[in-house]
Amino acid sequence: MSRWARPVAVVAAFSMVSACTLLPRTGPTKREIFAGSVQQQGDAFVISVNDRVTRATAVAPALGFSQAFINASPVGSDTIRPGDTLGLTIWENVDDGLLAAEGANATLLDEVQVDGAGFIFVPYAGRIRAAGNTPEAVRRIITNKLEEQTPDPQVQVRRLAGDGSTVSLVGAIGGQGVFAIERPTRTLAAMIARAGGVTINPEVARVSVIRGGHTGTIWFQDLYKNPQLDIALRGGDKILVEADTRKFTALGATGAQSLVPFETQTLSGLEAIAQVGGLLSTSADPTGVFILRNEPAELANQVLGRDDLIGAQRMVYVLDLTQPNGMFHARDFSVRDGDTLYVTEAPFTQWNKAIAALTGTLTSADRLTSTLGN
Repeated sequence: MSRWARPVAVVAAFSMVSACTLLPRTGPTKREIFAGSVQQQGDAFVISVNDRVTRATAVAPALGFSQAFINASPVGSDTIRPGDTLGLTIWENVDDGLLAAEGANATLLDEVQVDGAGFIFVPYAGRIRAAGNTPEAVRRIITNKLEEQTPDPQVQVRRLAGDGSTVSLVGAIGGQGVFAIERPTRTLAAMIARAGGVTINPEVARVSVIRGGHTGTIWFQDLYKNPQLDIALRGGDKILVEADTRKFTALGATGAQSLVPFETQTLSGLEAIAQVGGLLSTSADPTGVFILRNEPAELANQVLGRDDLIGAQRMVYVLDLTQPNGMFHARDFSVRDGDTLYVTEAPFTQWNKAIAALTGTLTSADRLTSTLGN
């Protein structure tokens, strides 16, 4: 290298070292995050995770049915409702009856639909209220009406599956559609089974029941763990089965940097790290695992031992996996919907980048000098 080119290379090398903070990296360093804390005149609370913090922040999403859903009694499978379809057979004890054709003594009235007001029409018996009655009660009413006009009529009434007591099932279900509430399918679990069951991972499947202006949502697995949640259905119910929509963001020195859906009902810090492929062994700083979230004031006050905070607070929870209890704290700390998991790079990573940039600069300077010398 010539006498004038060598100082140029040295100056360039020192410039690269002094500008190492401008080298490519995945995000802020651990020191920069701590510098943004409230204690350093920043706007976020940086908290080291310990047993007390894990207990205070262990808040799981509350899913369940209201008492109005749970206390509803099963629909009587024989109770007739507007929209139902009935089948009627009437026998007359005469050769020339009111309804029967010539040479026959029985009349079949198939698919007689109950109108919106709850009535059916039977020839010679007139308009009869069917809704709210059982087939047996309707049989007696028709018999009493007809026996005034034909001797000893015999009536059979059958309730067929109709539109009066149906529910609709949509979403991640084997067979979407409209299904009648019948004796075997009067409860939620039985109706889901009738529709072919769920088609997604049961661990993260959620079942919502919409009844009028009210909606209740439960975890699919809880439906079988807690028999109380196997509620009785009502005509007009809408049942929606969908996957859990909760997600967290993974950034920094992890195996994957992306928006990650929850794969279980509850997710710990350790499970979240594992779900994205763990820490990068070549660059991650195990003392700098951060979980960022906006914490409600009630929880923030509890975590910080205060009572003066108002509104959502920016909280940065620090997991140090090198501490004796660090892995246990990560295992017990609950990750919530919308959290950001960020892992900082180890200090030597930036140093290695600076060295690589430095050696690359010197090599380029040598090549330039050689070119000029030629």
